Amino acid sequence: MNTAFQGNEFFLDPSRCIGCKACVQACAECGTHRGQSMIHLEYVHRATGVQTAPVVCMHCEDPTCARVCPADAIKQDDHGIVHSAAKPRCVACSNCVIACPFGVPKMKVELDLMMKCDMCYDRTSVGKKPMCATVCPSGALYYGPRETIGNLRRETPVNEFQFGRQTVRTKVNIMTAPDVKALPFEVLDFLPWEGKDFDPFELSRPGAPDAASAAVWDDAGLGPRCSGNCTCH
Repeated sequence: MNTAFQGNEFFLDPSRCIGCKACVQACAECGTHRGQSMIHLEYVHRATGVQTAPVVCMHCEDPTCARVCPADAIKQDDHGIVHSAAKPRCVACSNCVIACPFGVPKMKVELDLMMKCDMCYDRTSVGKKPMCATVCPSGALYYGPRETIGNLRRETPVNEFQFGRQTVRTKVNIMTAPDVKALPFEVLDFLPWEGKDFDPFELSRPGAPDAASAAVWDDAGLGPRCSGNCTCH
């Protein structure tokens, strides 16, 4: 069995991203990518700031993208790497694009093919770092032993995520606050609620981390969210 992956893991720290796009350029230079970048940058909140975050495939233990592919074009290898869609099989249906909880796969319309990060498998399988991790100047992308990053960073690596009642475990780690075991994601928190006659954050939803969200705002010294009945609007 290939032991190149042993001891090395991929770590993503969005808070360190400076938006330089060095990772995007380097990704296209990976030997198997044929000039196509498999990584992209997203704005954390385009309307209010310029903070960016690199988006790489999280390589889920049970990849949803592969499960919803009607053509069986997306394969996961023995090392847990989830590869891009195979060109002879991909039917460009975009099922994987819609289903991915992390918003990773992108449909290349001009190629009729889904393409995404494959962790530079031609490099990592022989003990080299992914291209993006070799050029990131801020440490937002890091590839190496977990012990090393544990000694260098105050943040804690997490590879377990909670989407509603579903737990998703991944090969890639995200750096987050110490003592956090799993990161919760609530899609309702990101929906556009402008023009509505109610505050969705005041609604009680079974299984939703409302109390946890309120605690985050309190800890930040911001107090409770505005209910819309004050004079600040």
